[in-house]
Amino acid sequence: MIFDVSTALTWILFIALFPISFVWLRRAWRIFKNKDYSEVALSGGYPPPNAKKYAPYTGFLNLAAGLSLVYAIFSIVVLAVPYQTWSAIAGSTIWLKLILDFVISRQARLFAKKQS
Repeated sequence: MIFDVSTALTWILFIALFPISFVWLRRAWRIFKNKDYSEVALSGGYPPPNAKKYAPYTGFLNLAAGLSLVYAIFSIVVLAVPYQTWSAIAGSTIWLKLILDFVISRQARLFAKKQS
């Protein structure tokens, strides 16, 4: 194995899957089990005034994305899937999570009243 930029980026992506999946699964746990809505539909670091309404969407998104990354880790370590497959799963999951979080945060503020 030759250590080059591609190998380094592959290892960085693989190692990053662990904390990313942990954080997303912890957020889902906090939303569903602890009823903590402080990380629901964040925009500018602040939750919307009606965060409880959007908690199921954000919680399910975090749960699905976290489980998808856990599956990617499992498929790398146990199933030994090719690089193209697991990187596609991980990359698609990360991008879709970021995009859908943005959509949920904007939707939560669409009809919120402006504070003066």
